[in-house]
Amino acid sequence: MNLHDTYEVQNIYNILKIQSVRKEPLIVSVPGSKSITNRALLLATLAKGSSLLKGVLFSDDSRHFLKCIQALGFETSVDEVNRTVTVEGLGGPLPLASARQYVGSAGTAARFLTAYLGLSHGVFYMDASEQMRKRPMAPLLDSLKELGCQFFYFPGHEHGHFPFFLRGHGFKRDHITVNIDHSSQFLSALLIVSCLSSQDFTTEVEGTHGMAYIEMTLRMMQQFGVTVERPSDSVFLTRAGQHYHAQEYQVEPDASAACYFYAMCPLLSIPVQVEQVHFDSLQGDVAFIRLLEQMGCEAVDTPEGILLSPPKDGYFRGITADMSACSDQAITLAAIAPYAKNPTTITGIGHIRYQESDRLTAMTTELTKMGIRCESDESSITIYPDQPSPAQVETYEDHRMAMGFALTGLRSPGIVIKDPKCCRKTFEEYFEVLDNAIKSLTGEA
Repeated sequence: MNLHDTYEVQNIYNILKIQSVRKEPLIVSVPGSKSITNRALLLATLAKGSSLLKGVLFSDDSRHFLKCIQALGFETSVDEVNRTVTVEGLGGPLPLASARQYVGSAGTAARFLTAYLGLSHGVFYMDASEQMRKRPMAPLLDSLKELGCQFFYFPGHEHGHFPFFLRGHGFKRDHITVNIDHSSQFLSALLIVSCLSSQDFTTEVEGTHGMAYIEMTLRMMQQFGVTVERPSDSVFLTRAGQHYHAQEYQVEPDASAACYFYAMCPLLSIPVQVEQVHFDSLQGDVAFIRLLEQMGCEAVDTPEGILLSPPKDGYFRGITADMSACSDQAITLAAIAPYAKNPTTITGIGHIRYQESDRLTAMTTELTKMGIRCESDESSITIYPDQPSPAQVETYEDHRMAMGFALTGLRSPGIVIKDPKCCRKTFEEYFEVLDNAIKSLTGEA
């Protein structure tokens, strides 16, 4: 599918209302998880031997991660058609003691690789896209400095941000504290590489944001052979002598991507099933489906994937939801909230101001542009029901703004998404999959 500078969403709600009540579910397949793919790439790099990763997501973020480990000298074999990557890991050591790393806009690559290199031995140049250069890095860099890493910045460039040189000296201490108010990736990065320490290593955390992603990290570390103990909720202990093991590893379908299609269930009053997405997923975003249940939907986890059915009366409720554990879906909920029976309040999302865009301001701005009344503060937003007016939606180079607000246009005419190509960051086929879903629903397929 060749995307242009804009994508006008097809309003299909009235078409579906004219049709008889749909009993057959819309069945959708989504690509592999970005979060799992990039964690698996790093874990395979740290393991000793050959790992075969299956169901890999190929997107801007994962390709940047892959190019970075290749630039470090790791041998890989890549098959995008069959969605596999083979990585020859060395058990922790780096093939090269010097390399240039460009992480693009990939937060996982930025944080995970910086921690790995910062606690290894060598000198590395780290750079990123203009978007990533603005995103927070200082809490992680401060922790790495305390552990012995040195950072060197160019004149005129802000400290605590890309670009920089780093010189790694291994672990100079056996404990560290990191603040994750702006990103849980800082903690995930330190946990994944903690087993490289020659002694027991303790990581203490300040903040509670994004703990679902921390649970994902811990479960994947365990799948690859390293267990982390939890003496308390804020303390993580990695015993020395543990090693990651090379293996064949299946990446789950992306629950974050699946949520856009599950949101079509209450929005269009249709049943939806996304193939092989289950409630026991490693991914915290499956919690979004539970929020849809609170809005009136019914979910059943079948062998083929979660089947979500719409409210029986065709109307869904607004809710108050703390989305700190699945904040990537705050935009998704905001995009369908105008069609709810009563106001929707989303809390616990102050940290999304520091992601690909200031997401809280962005969604408030775009909803207001559509004539939707919103009230927001530093960490929450309330959205009042109304029919959105035609508008061109700015996406702020943020893939989730593009994917989320495309949903709004399925039920209102004249919603146009600007720069739809930004979805290449995590789900480059999104609008193709959406178009196919629309054709299936309207009988055009």
